[in-house]
Amino acid sequence: MSHNPPVGHPSDLVVGPSQPHETEHHVGGFAPSAHRGDEVSHGSSHHSQQPVAHHASSAIQNTVGSFEGVQFRIDHRDSNSLLALNLHPGYQVQGKSGAMVAMVASVQITGKMKLSFRKMLTGGEMTSSTFTGPGEVLLAPEIWGDIVPIYLDGQTEWNLSRDAFLASTMGVTKTSKAQSFGKAMFSGEGLFVHKASGVGMLWIQSLGAIVQKQLKQGEQWIVDNGHLVAWTASYAVERIAAGGFFSGSHTGEGLVCRFTGPGTVFIQTRNPSSLGAWIAAQMPAQG
Repeated sequence: MSHNPPVGHPSDLVVGPSQPHETEHHVGGFAPSAHRGDEVSHGSSHHSQQPVAHHASSAIQNTVGSFEGVQFRIDHRDSNSLLALNLHPGYQVQGKSGAMVAMVASVQITGKMKLSFRKMLTGGEMTSSTFTGPGEVLLAPEIWGDIVPIYLDGQTEWNLSRDAFLASTMGVTKTSKAQSFGKAMFSGEGLFVHKASGVGMLWIQSLGAIVQKQLKQGEQWIVDNGHLVAWTASYAVERIAAGGFFSGSHTGEGLVCRFTGPGTVFIQTRNPSSLGAWIAAQMPAQG
């Protein structure tokens, strides 16, 4: 399976192979950012603010990149992914509560609780962790799955599934927005949909591997809601004559999300509700 670089506006990134300069020094196993002109975004004159990413050489490719005061590496791609962040002094990132695996002692961690009625309704995170450099932080999803970085360019707003967020730089804003009653009933996301905007890096997580679909103008894809991770394309919920081929836990039999391009859709290869039902079926009966 091919693994995707950070995505956003198509002009934001040009990805090249890992070719670090021999005289450059890097810390904690991080490959340094590439500095060749053909690997820097041509969408802005502020090249120092643009992320640079490339794939390290391996059978299952790792994703390596940088943005402002953080270098990142995603190891063990597909099912046991681990996000390593190397923070410059004073630089901060926000992570999902409970996602930290380990960190160097020089990193400072602070927690924040945000109590709101909307978060109670949406199932959004009530707490979050902020990590302040210098040093390295390791983050991971709570279950096996992949991690993908997304570059937010300040123009495109991303929609996120309930459990997609793993971490972000501080320039990324997460909100919840009310959606129509029909989508709330049948999309599986409730009355509110989670959104991410601003300028910075966003790292999303999945259950299983992540598949990226880049939809052209007018191109359509039908996706079972339980497999959604993040998207920018418009969508509508509809019923199709699918029998039992789509999961019934989130969308009901034959109820699916129809996405229309242009835009991007990230899909996870496993459905959390289906997995939960499978695990429950393996448990011994209580007598």
